[in-house]
Amino acid sequence: MEHNRQQRSSYTALSRDEQCFEFENNHELASPLTKINLDQFIQDPVYLQSQETLRSLLFSTAQSTVPTRAPSPVQDGQPHTISSRGILSSRKRIEYLKNYVAEVAPWLDMFDMQRTFGIKIMDMSQNCPALFYAILALSSRQLERKNEIRDVYDSLELYQEAIRLVTPLLHARHLDALIVCVILCCLEMMSASAKDWRRHLEGCAALFDTFNINGFSGGVLQAVFWCYARMDLCGALISDGTESTLLRLEKWLPPGTHENKARKLFSEAGSNDMYANYAVYLCSKVCDLIADRTKYTELGEDNGCSTDVFAERWMRLWDDLQLWMRDRPSGICPVHEAEGEPFPRVLFVHWGAISSTQLIHTACILLLDMTPHKARLQSSSSTSKLWHAKQICGISLANPHHGCLNNALQPLWIAGRLFSHEREHSLVVKLIRSIEATTGWGTCWRICDLECTWGYI
Repeated sequence: MEHNRQQRSSYTALSRDEQCFEFENNHELASPLTKINLDQFIQDPVYLQSQETLRSLLFSTAQSTVPTRAPSPVQDGQPHTISSRGILSSRKRIEYLKNYVAEVAPWLDMFDMQRTFGIKIMDMSQNCPALFYAILALSSRQLERKNEIRDVYDSLELYQEAIRLVTPLLHARHLDALIVCVILCCLEMMSASAKDWRRHLEGCAALFDTFNINGFSGGVLQAVFWCYARMDLCGALISDGTESTLLRLEKWLPPGTHENKARKLFSEAGSNDMYANYAVYLCSKVCDLIADRTKYTELGEDNGCSTDVFAERWMRLWDDLQLWMRDRPSGICPVHEAEGEPFPRVLFVHWGAISSTQLIHTACILLLDMTPHKARLQSSSSTSKLWHAKQICGISLANPHHGCLNNALQPLWIAGRLFSHEREHSLVVKLIRSIEATTGWGTCWRICDLECTWGYI
């Protein structure tokens, strides 16, 4: 405690950004794996102008009354030759495509064992230049982030070209445009500051709403929907209880489906992937409930989330979370669990099981943070926030799949706030740093938030 007090006094004269920098360089918990990256890409005027152009296109498309066109069929065996010679050498083009297949597509496909982004969408890109350039842009941005490349960005030119090429598809309300825009949204998310996440997601949310694409649409568009939904949930988690997902949850289900039918719908899909997606849906419902309650109690919003209504929704959600854990298909269950200090090790073989289980533990912590007075829960590990927090960290420690690292950031933040021991703090910090060092996704901004919570800053 004395050490913490000395740390706090030394930071009082510093701004928050300076505090973060000071801690990164001096504190004993700091890890040499990586530093907080101040990415110049997101401050580039050309990028900012291109991003605003795309945002305007998305909203104007969403408001258009032109009928939506289905995606073009892929002409098997007859791919068009798409040249990027004006932007990339042949060597770089191959490098970015290889990186997409090996590193980036597994992130996008982590809840999809059919590997829609890695196989089907890659195949489609051979006949869709906008999609081809979006893939190259995302892959090059990931390598720039991972390798800390400064000042020269292939991704910026590729991003601009993808926007130019997707513009006529958006004007025609072609569904291929939705795929392109979700991939470009991933690029924007990779290095965006936390406060900008929802702004990047809004345009895609408007398209899904307008095009009536949901989590049960089938085929490529269903896979693209769940890729977007995970980002939407992440934005809601970042808001710390003040916002729900941008795309209303009734839009996640087929038209006319009551939320009470959701559990049956996901279960009857008969796939481990859809059961994992059910965890995304449930965690999003928790965020929705917390946001409604916050707005009702703190902002006086008349949304009907009174004490009794809140308690009823809370208990229904709590039961759904426990049933998710109890009724997991064997493919979603861990293949090995081992006790450990300070965290256990929980190993999975199904990609989607890794992140979906973390999300269920996260949702349980969020609900337990605001348990209604009338709830009567039997004491068990499931009613312990600390147990859920340790499970989250144990899952990240035991499962190296890169696609599930990015999705772990917000669960690690929510879990990390509950720890009091310096060894626990150190491991959480190293986990978060390793995510950015391994994947290139901006994650280290959450470390400063945790250090403030722990009292080091």
